[in-house]
Amino acid sequence: MILGIETSCDETAAAVVDDDGNVRSSVVASQADLHARYGGVVPEVASRRHLELVVPVVRAALEDASIGLDDVRRIGVTQGPGLVGALLVGLSAAKALAWARGLPLVPVDHLRGHVATLYLAPDPLDPPFTCLLASGGHTLLLAVRDRTGFEVLGSTLDDAAGEAFDKGARLLGLGYPGGAEIDRLARDGDPAAFSFPVARVPGLDLSFSGLKTALLYAVRDLSASELDERRADLAASYQRAIVRALVGRLRAAAAETGDLALAVVGGVAANSELRSTLADARFAPLPLCTDNAAMIASAARYAPSIEPPGYLGLDAYPSV
Repeated sequence: MILGIETSCDETAAAVVDDDGNVRSSVVASQADLHARYGGVVPEVASRRHLELVVPVVRAALEDASIGLDDVRRIGVTQGPGLVGALLVGLSAAKALAWARGLPLVPVDHLRGHVATLYLAPDPLDPPFTCLLASGGHTLLLAVRDRTGFEVLGSTLDDAAGEAFDKGARLLGLGYPGGAEIDRLARDGDPAAFSFPVARVPGLDLSFSGLKTALLYAVRDLSASELDERRADLAASYQRAIVRALVGRLRAAAAETGDLALAVVGGVAANSELRSTLADARFAPLPLCTDNAAMIASAARYAPSIEPPGYLGLDAYPSV
């Protein structure tokens, strides 16, 4: 049994996964309501909330899996990237548990964790495949040739796709988290009502800053009453532009690598239009698109472990 702990941003998560990739439990305590009043995640607030939640969440994950700490054979924890204060809470908790029980610790890269959702039972995806990782903090195109890592083929030059959704939602006067709000509103809108640009940048990189600016100008050109009437059309058109950019780059990356399989992971993988547009791709399971600890435990199966006391000096890293 592997106990996974994830605290990279605003979800406090713990999970139990066995060596065959079966998820025995997955508990996620979201802070979305706490940060909604600010329109985004406040790092210090997130860190303090993690401190309050990490022990109860770990306890709940063990109880849901019907096991105790005596049954855990190693602990996987997110080392980075993420908010450094938030990461240190999970890393400290994992080190304390591992040291107290004499267990090995597996430091996991958060991005590898997202990809590792695809390796979980009951229907794991075997490499090689070309993967789009799109979340609030990262947008990457990856060549995944084995389960131990990946090659980065392209990334965003500015905003991540999830960040573009959140900022677009703010411009439209919607709530947080913005991606889910835009997805819901867009179902009532016309995606062809507004013509938003898809940035053309060299290679396999992406850019969303111009699209965000185009939405800003479109909103400014409307009166308050017109904005109310056309908010759904704006959301649908804006969402369509983001999805077009992601799908176009993923297919271009697949053509370059020659891999047949396509995969999508990360919070943006929950977007309904992206899922319908990429019907031939493998998506992370909906409950595991956003940050969770099952993905960290899954990645820990393929990462080197550190025996005690070698991990006591381990530090978090905030960026890639």
